[in-house]
Amino acid sequence: PFRGDNLIRLTKQTDYALVLLALMSKAAEGEKWSASDIADRSGVPAPMVGKILKTLTRSEILESHRGVKGGYSLARPASQISVAEVIAVFEGPIGLTECSHEHGIECECDLSRNCPTAGAWGLISQAVVRALDGLTVEEMSRPMNLAGMAAE
Repeated sequence: PFRGDNLIRLTKQTDYALVLLALMSKAAEGEKWSASDIADRSGVPAPMVGKILKTLTRSEILESHRGVKGGYSLARPASQISVAEVIAVFEGPIGLTECSHEHGIECECDLSRNCPTAGAWGLISQAVVRALDGLTVEEMSRPMNLAGMAAE
């Protein structure tokens, strides 16, 4: 039977990155947020916020602005940042098994020559990537009901 502890998990850093981006998606155009302001508003510990902001800036999801009125802002609209992109920044290529991630690198496991499930895992991974790629940070910032629909 299905148990909740059998779930595929993202790291806390990836989860927090999506929280920070969803929060920042609510900013007014041109608004910049300091790392301490982001930590205060999100409740994410400041050291983790700093690490995530640096990674997102290197990945060109965020822009860093220096100076007295500096801070961080989204590099492009939240509607153009996919959840799959953010996950890939922190977790690497998305796939449910070693040989089924999005870049299709050859599997080097002991079963690869005669694996009867390789094709199925590839299809499943592609479906997961499509679903995550079709979900944006903007959508993540909206309240959702259990069916995944935006709550009214």
